[in-house]
Amino acid sequence: MVNLQSTVNSMGEIVTQIIHFSYGEKRTFKNIVSSTITQWEFTKMKTTDGRMILINTKNVILVEVFNQKNK
Repeated sequence: MVNLQSTVNSMGEIVTQIIHFSYGEKRTFKNIVSSTITQWEFTKMKTTDGRMILINTKNVILVEVFNQKNK
């Protein structure tokens, strides 16, 4: 996969994201491979265990990103 140079790359190769949604919910996603993040109508990302996560961008108000050491 081509690395599209997401700004999340500067946080590290493997990151944790806490995504805050407009309706008050928040979800924590761990082990995200930062080089796999792509954004269009949905933001797509893959985890180290092979899962793909799709987030509807219009429902997001805030994303927190933390560097995570690959274990």
